[in-house]
Amino acid sequence: MSDDAARIVSDFVRLAQSNLDDPEQMIITDAQLAAAMSAAVKLYASRCEASASFPPPLNRQSVTATDVLVAVCEMIRVADVNLFDLSMWHGRPRPN
Repeated sequence: MSDDAARIVSDFVRLAQSNLDDPEQMIITDAQLAAAMSAAVKLYASRCEASASFPPPLNRQSVTATDVLVAVCEMIRVADVNLFDLSMWHGRPRPN
């Protein structure tokens, strides 16, 4: 990762954390958060397909199961994916 990319990611993480520390401030707008999440999801999917590997997309120590489920449920709704499709994708073979 270039120094610029590392700095930008670090700045975003710090900004997001400050929003968590004081949710009333709403430092990041809904549209900005949607743009960041959309870019991150597309980057992760593209990297997985290009490398045929599936590195952990989250740091297990920094999110709860509730955090993940809230985000995943809304992502499923936005993408108009049904649970049957999700179960098929989840059950597909993965490279070693």
